[in-house]
Amino acid sequence: MTSSVAVLSGGLSFEREVSLRSGGRVADALSDRGHRVTRLDVDEHLVPNLEQGGFDVVFLALHGSAGEDGTIQSLLELTGLPYTGPDVLASSLAWNKPIAQGLYARAGLTVPDRVTLSQQAFREMGAVAVVDRVAAALGTPLVVKPATGGSSLGLSIVEDAARLPQAIVGAFSYADAVLIESFVAGTEVAVTVLDGRALPAVEIHPKEGRYDFAARYTAGATEFHAPARLDGAVAARCAEVAVAAEHAIGGRNICRADLIVDASGEPHVLELDTSPGLTETSLVPLAAQADGLGFADLCETLVELALGNAGGGRA
Repeated sequence: MTSSVAVLSGGLSFEREVSLRSGGRVADALSDRGHRVTRLDVDEHLVPNLEQGGFDVVFLALHGSAGEDGTIQSLLELTGLPYTGPDVLASSLAWNKPIAQGLYARAGLTVPDRVTLSQQAFREMGAVAVVDRVAAALGTPLVVKPATGGSSLGLSIVEDAARLPQAIVGAFSYADAVLIESFVAGTEVAVTVLDGRALPAVEIHPKEGRYDFAARYTAGATEFHAPARLDGAVAARCAEVAVAAEHAIGGRNICRADLIVDASGEPHVLELDTSPGLTETSLVPLAAQADGLGFADLCETLVELALGNAGGGRA
């Protein structure tokens, strides 16, 4: 069954260009399957375009703030149009990493030891006092990242506590609060949850340095293994953890859980992406392919799930 689909991508976040790449790939795949596809950007024409376009469904290929923090989901709820991905509450919970990690921990999942620090607190308490207490509590190395956002923007690994203030200030360029975590050594994997079922884990090995923005979106910069080269029991545990993390925030349809598997085989939940990338180098398409699901089939599945949401699917 063909549908009239609005593919929404772009926006004004730091991840605009990646979003446009995702949106273009989705639009091409759905068009090739015979769907009537219109690409829309987030601008002053968005609401009238949505209201007057005669669309059956909106495919969200937005990354960054407006696309993942619940804002666009709230707008689409007002228009009455079904959309792909989690709802308003789940999106906003996952977007705020400190809150989400608290929910994962409450659900019995393993998360890194962590401290959240607002920009105001950093100024008022003084950098020296903050650095000393964080380093004493968590030790080193540390991972510093914006409390909101994706694509590893603003993330840094701090080996020496003396460099912690610089890393914190850098993360404040992307958000008003930072999340400081104990560094967990191990194997980095991503597990996509599609309609409540975990797809094969994808193992991530940057060829140089860490899995930052450039490593994510530069072809050939990272080596992937799908399925991940994990012991069967560990792979099953990763799948279990990813599904449980999605349930902890009340997600639906699709998300991607980013995990670190430590030396004992235990997955640590870093974060959930509720609007994961769908570019040529993105992890979700790799997981789908490892599960025998082609990219166009994946896109059509998400459209069908969105239409099911409108018909009373799981919130």
